[in-house]
This record gives sequence, structure tokens and C-alpha cells, in this order.
Amino acid sequence: MAIILPALPFEKNALEPYISSQTLDYHYGKHHNTYVVNLNNLIKESDLETKSLELIILLTADDTTKTAIFNNAAQVWNHTFYWNSLTPNGGGTPTGAIASMIDTDFGSYENFAKAFKEAALTQFGSGWAWLIIDNKKLSIIKTSNADTPIAHGIKPLLCIDVWEHAYYLDYKNARVEYIDKMINHLLNWEFANKNLTL
Repeated sequence: MAIILPALPFEKNALEPYISSQTLDYHYGKHHNTYVVNLNNLIKESDLETKSLELIILLTADDTTKTAIFNNAAQVWNHTFYWNSLTPNGGGTPTGAIASMIDTDFGSYENFAKAFKEAALTQFGSGWAWLIIDNKKLSIIKTSNADTPIAHGIKPLLCIDVWEHAYYLDYKNARVEYIDKMINHLLNWEFANKNLTL
């Protein structure tokens, strides 16, 4: 089965003024799409060609001869997860089951927001900050480059992309401002709650 570029879960201008449609033109239309194209070219006529995206990631994660396949597959998955982690009029105090879990595991929403911001801000170079659940407990991790929690058997609930192409057109080098906007205005708590039940 060919790996496809999933449709965005919102209109291209729906995240403005926090993420511009111009950023989405490049980030989704160019970067994300290029990972899809590269992956399909890399797995063409191989035993991976008929595998699901998640299985391709798992089968190539520890194989140094398939690093290019893993990097492109993981980036297709990571970006799809990232778009779903965002929603217009999102962010701020969560609702639903995730809200009480945040209070229990972080002490308060404010503690969570501070820790999530710190993780995203201190990820050196390109990478990701993730809210995950492990052994029924929430925590925050960072991954570098294309690495993804699912390659390690870890279940993510939300993420923030901190590759420069995620924010540079809108925020230049001000990663901290971009992170603040994500947390305060765009995090998709409904998606996080849905992931808790999967």
C-alpha cells in the first residue's frame, strides 16, 4: 500500500494568527509531503511496500541499514500526529480525563505547562516534545530529529514540533514565543483524551 499524505484536520488558515497559512504551505505542503514521497521511493519493490506506516517504523527503528527509511517513515507519522495535536481555539486548561490526570501527575496544569515548555525549549537542535502515558502515568519526553515514541513502545498523547521549519517563518528564532502560543492557544485536548482511550 502506498503511504499517503493525510489531509490536515483543519483549514490551512485555521491556526492563524499563531501559525500562518504560509508556514503550512511549507511545513505541510513541502516538508511533510517530501517525507511521504521519499518514503514511497525508498520502500518501492521491497518487502516494506505492503506494510503499514507504524509497522515500517517498528521494523526499521534499530536497523542501521534502513536509517533513511526509518527517518522518513517516522517523520510522516510524527507530522501527522503533530497536526492532530493542534486545533483552532485550543490550548489552555484541559478538560476531560486528561485534566484530572495532569493534576495528579504534575500537581497542576501550570506545572505541566511549565514542564512541557521547558522540554520543547531545551530540545537541542531539531526534534519534538511529547506528552506521553506510561504505566498509567503522564510524563514528558523529548526526541531528537525523526525519533518517535512509538519506536520505543511509548504511547504519545500530544506533541510539539520544534524543528525550525515548524516556526521560523512566523517567529524567526523565537522558539519560546512559538511554544507559548502552542500551549496557550492550540493544543488539542480532545485529541489527547481520545488517545487515552485507544
